[in-house]
Amino acid sequence: MLRIALAPWLVADIEHIGSTAIPGLSAKPVIDIMAPVQDLDASRTAIAAAVAAGYCHYPYKPEQMHWFCKPSPEVRTHHLHLVPLNSALWHDRLAFRDALRGNSQLARDYENLKLSLAARHPEDREAYTEAKSPFIASVLQAQRAG
Repeated sequence: MLRIALAPWLVADIEHIGSTAIPGLSAKPVIDIMAPVQDLDASRTAIAAAVAAGYCHYPYKPEQMHWFCKPSPEVRTHHLHLVPLNSALWHDRLAFRDALRGNSQLARDYENLKLSLAARHPEDREAYTEAKSPFIASVLQAQRAG
């Protein structure tokens, strides 16, 4: 359904990202979906299509993506990120996912970090996300160097 709704703006395959995309990794029950678009301006009209498909739009990091959640901001089962195909964000998210898929120790280290941060920031989603950034950056730096 989502692929059909977004077909006019998609420039490659939709990707499953985030912790639920890593087999065996503990994760919140939220599926992160990254859909490739040509650019943010050209895909602005896709916002209405995603809303019609049941997603709620929110201007989170609007300079990098069009961001949505489903079914509501209070109860989330899905996050949808419309991201320019050749952007650094697109490449970094796939590289991080693939690094965790390819290295079980790295995935366990990330899982342990996530669990400790969830305990430290149970009500602050932004602080939790920000605190994961150094780990993610180190993985991406190692991917670029290797």
